[in-house]
Amino acid sequence: MNYKKPDNSKVRAKKHLGQHFLKDLNIAQRIVDGLSGHGDYDRVLEIGPGMGVLTQFLLPKNSFSTHVIEIDTESVTYLEKHYPDLAPRIISGDFLKFNPGEYFPDKFAIIGNFPYNISSQIFFRALEIRDRIPEIVCMLQKEVAQRIASPPGNKDYGILSVLLQAFYDIDYLVSVPPGAFDPPPKVQSGVIRLRRNAVSNLECDEKMFFRVVKTAFNQRRKTLRNALKPVGEIPDHPLLNKRAEQLSVPDFVTLTLLAQNVQSQN
Repeated sequence: MNYKKPDNSKVRAKKHLGQHFLKDLNIAQRIVDGLSGHGDYDRVLEIGPGMGVLTQFLLPKNSFSTHVIEIDTESVTYLEKHYPDLAPRIISGDFLKFNPGEYFPDKFAIIGNFPYNISSQIFFRALEIRDRIPEIVCMLQKEVAQRIASPPGNKDYGILSVLLQAFYDIDYLVSVPPGAFDPPPKVQSGVIRLRRNAVSNLECDEKMFFRVVKTAFNQRRKTLRNALKPVGEIPDHPLLNKRAEQLSVPDFVTLTLLAQNVQSQN
């Protein structure tokens, strides 16, 4: 197959959609090669394919069927014309409003060059349906990619790090310079891979867990004893002497259970 760079005279990059079309074919190949097959899925959904620079590397794969979801109608028209065999598997719509049950009977992986302005929202949506998504390979702003993959104790470690690492094992794969895109973004980019871990459910109330994590990082310079006051009274515990970035996922589960126990007694 002759792989080709997108012809940017055909589809105009739209700022309000956060579009930056990848043009580096070597990077495109590396992103697709990041898919490991973890979780035995047989379908892959590409988010925001644009003019298909990643799609063309996905389509020859025999281990899965490639589907794409694209909100930009101009890109949809381009894909239908240039990849006619893909046309029945092009979903014209918004991933944030996407109902997987309408398209996929079982598990599916996600891949894509995520629009940087909604990458966090994409991950929160993926968390809601995480048992359907065993693997994610994506490119996003480098700072966000590093944050998600960062271990506890690192200054990059934050809310998304904890919430995603609770359910996924995460690898940082490669950095991508602005020149790999047209138009080039003003930031560096990074590619990460998330693979679903064995945690089916947290040992605490999930909504409370999310609240504790978000509240803890809202005032990350404070010790948790002070940062978590909005959550309510939490019994004294050594973890309260630490800051949010120092805690692992099990540590946050411990604090959530302590907060739950107080609420159940009131």
